[in-house]
Amino acid sequence: MSCDGLTLFLSYAILAAVLGMLQFGYNTGVINAPEVNIENFMKDVYKDRYGEDISDDSVKTLYSVAVSIFAIGGMVGGFSGGTIANRFGRKGGLLLNNVLGIVGACLMGFTKLAESYEMLFFGRFIIGVNCGLNTSLVPMYISEIAPLNLRGGLGTVNQLAVTVGLLVSQVLGIEQILGTNEGWPVLLGLAICPAILQLLLLPVCPESPRYLLITKQWEEEARKALRRLRASNQVEEDIEEMRAEERAQQAESTISMTELICSPTLRAPLVIGVVMQLSQQLSGINAVFYYSTNLFTSSGLTDESAKFATIGIGAIMVCMTLVSIPLMDRTGRRTLHLYGLGGMFIFSIFITISFLIKEFFGYVQEMIDWMSYISVVSTLCFVVFFAVGPGSIPWMITAELFSQGPRPAAMSIAVLVNWMANFLVGIGFPSMKSSLENYTFLPFSAFLAIFWIFTYKKVPETKNKTFEEILALFRHGNDRSSLRDSRLYGCVCSWIRALFRRSRSAGETTAPASPATLSEQRCLTTGNSSS
Repeated sequence: MSCDGLTLFLSYAILAAVLGMLQFGYNTGVINAPEVNIENFMKDVYKDRYGEDISDDSVKTLYSVAVSIFAIGGMVGGFSGGTIANRFGRKGGLLLNNVLGIVGACLMGFTKLAESYEMLFFGRFIIGVNCGLNTSLVPMYISEIAPLNLRGGLGTVNQLAVTVGLLVSQVLGIEQILGTNEGWPVLLGLAICPAILQLLLLPVCPESPRYLLITKQWEEEARKALRRLRASNQVEEDIEEMRAEERAQQAESTISMTELICSPTLRAPLVIGVVMQLSQQLSGINAVFYYSTNLFTSSGLTDESAKFATIGIGAIMVCMTLVSIPLMDRTGRRTLHLYGLGGMFIFSIFITISFLIKEFFGYVQEMIDWMSYISVVSTLCFVVFFAVGPGSIPWMITAELFSQGPRPAAMSIAVLVNWMANFLVGIGFPSMKSSLENYTFLPFSAFLAIFWIFTYKKVPETKNKTFEEILALFRHGNDRSSLRDSRLYGCVCSWIRALFRRSRSAGETTAPASPATLSEQRCLTTGNSSS
């Protein structure tokens, strides 16, 4: 039984896949709450080993290694995602990745028993590789099994799973549950749950039909997978869309990362994909995630109130991501991203203003109470607008901008950039906060303004467009008005490029066509197709 293409089995497959993103969200937030407990453990281990106390600065350094090595593992995993996806398939890659999830969770969970903080570092690195692979494989799998009219809404489920993981880690990390000297290894070790659950649920799901048909050339297997996902025997429309994509992309079917970077046709979508990832990480949201308790405390809240306000951030993320799911295919990716960036820009300015007013009028108790309220509300609104757009759209749009051939390589590059920016913000924010003090959020405000302008001028709307139509849009030079016959246009353009490649391989010394020549060829092609 289905509703506009959302069948029970498709829902099951989406749920099984997004457990990987829940793993990512959980491990992003889980390390922050037990900071003091982990530092005490490191002090005890050091004293038992060397018979002397370790300095506070050295403990802070060791703890920062435990936090940041997760992002280094994420870079490794994210960069490997395309290779894993092509070699083992989307589903196969996710299943193999759970081995890393189980190993990493066990290493972290048994750290205290082994009395080794090196084991904690290694476990965080391994779980980072696991999460990096998840951030590449899960959006790819979901975008390829979802029907065209639901691709946006189902893609947002990625971010929903991340926010649920964050919220669960924040709740379990409070002192009343597992945020204790005895409980923190259990808190970290619980990362084994999403991995085991996915190992149990995912084998029932089919491999990506696009991978089966286009990459493996297994048409009958692709039909079987589609029939199960759509709960219908009428899958010819999906098959025809994939065949059209295959015909349009035969010249790029085995594209590597180097070829992707050098391809003139794919350069524009690659730049957009990379900038979209940067707009997520350099927006300042990770500064809020990592240091929200400290921000709330410095704005005048008590320690206990600050911790519950941090949990409130996680709850708001979950609620607003749920709200954005139906909006994604109704309003559009580009529009929501613009709303999200614009709202974040406004409230990042309000956060800076609240810090400044607190400094100038800090001697007035009524002013402190009022500015604490403004600071908390501004931070929560900042998170609301992040959930509306930048939270989910960069993951989704990168998968949508590329056809089957270059998609794995594009996802690898985009995810690598995302993790690198994540690492830089996590490492650099404390120093930036001490240097800029009340003006800490101004650099993020500047980035948000730049990303808003870029999105407005360069990012196309991908709502309800096939992968082939999106690619043809870039070949039109982002001329949105000329998409009337984009399917035929994409096929003819690929045919022309194939002819040029054959002529070059045959030894002809034809110089590369200039942009003007290519424009003339496109106009000629369009004219011929319409006549």
